[in-house]
Amino acid sequence: MSVFESAAFDNHEGVHAFWDAPSGLKGFIAIHSTARGPAAGGCRMWPYESEQAALDDGLRLSRAMSYKNAIADIPLGGGKAVIIGDSTACKTPALFEAFGRAVETLGGAYWAAEDVGLTPADLAHARKTTRFVAGLEGHPAASGDPSPITADGVARGVALCVRRALGRDLAGITVAIQGVGHVGAGLADRLAAAGARLVIADANPEAVRAVAERTGATVVSPQAIFDADAQVFAPCALGGALTLATLERLKPRIIAGGANNQLGDPRVGQALFDRGFTYAPDFVINGGGIINIAAEIRAIDAGGAYEPAWVESKVARMIQTLGQVFDRSADERRPTHEIAIEIAKARIAAAA
Repeated sequence: MSVFESAAFDNHEGVHAFWDAPSGLKGFIAIHSTARGPAAGGCRMWPYESEQAALDDGLRLSRAMSYKNAIADIPLGGGKAVIIGDSTACKTPALFEAFGRAVETLGGAYWAAEDVGLTPADLAHARKTTRFVAGLEGHPAASGDPSPITADGVARGVALCVRRALGRDLAGITVAIQGVGHVGAGLADRLAAAGARLVIADANPEAVRAVAERTGATVVSPQAIFDADAQVFAPCALGGALTLATLERLKPRIIAGGANNQLGDPRVGQALFDRGFTYAPDFVINGGGIINIAAEIRAIDAGGAYEPAWVESKVARMIQTLGQVFDRSADERRPTHEIAIEIAKARIAAAA
């Protein structure tokens, strides 16, 4: 299948394949839109089953970044990089230096940041060969790991959903968290501090053990998380968790989490609305991390320092926008993801 025949292709401005034989680097950079500014989005490293699967993931994720950045009202377009490989076994400094050279060839059209499988330390090697990397540490403009800000925004979004749907705060609410990586673990810490009870699952037993010890969470298997007795389901693993089949199993009527591309099928968003779920569209609620990245890019370009107050103002505005999405969904009797996409597309079109 060609790029243009992929179901994930959506008028992308560019799709770039990169390969470096000495380091073993192989992957894609997808740029969906630069209408609002240079494309920005994380780099994901994953052992994709095929090159087509990697390409399709990059296309989907870059489009979601366009929507996320527009919804967050930051001056960035949408892009994403995917590296084909096992992040637990194949990472080397040479690989990330080669990745930096690939980013550099785009001349600033794309800024890379951390995503699944990467750490700020990995990207520090990429920074040796390109300036177009953010989410680092050790310089005045540095924003550091964006995951805590993502988790903070998701926690605020969960609290908003609970207030609107249940008329109460988080104390005593049970939240089922699928995936306790950087974002999911941070979300668990924040929800536990607010008095929520947790049910957690992850394929990494060490990750769930650490979170359970800190928060008192109940641990279940990755498949059993869909059957958890909870009020909130928080998908924080890879995308596609919400399918017509998994909806049949979910007891929570609130879905709000940090994962990207949560809807596994175009029909799922309508099904969520028809069945009375309160669904926080992923690219609205999980924008805290890219807001943090935007602050770093902004500071680098200005030759200044990272501004936490600017980040806080944007995250607060993001949660206000989530509330507006819920209001419009109720008034217009349409699914929340449709409303959110409409808002994002309008902002992108206005910039173009």
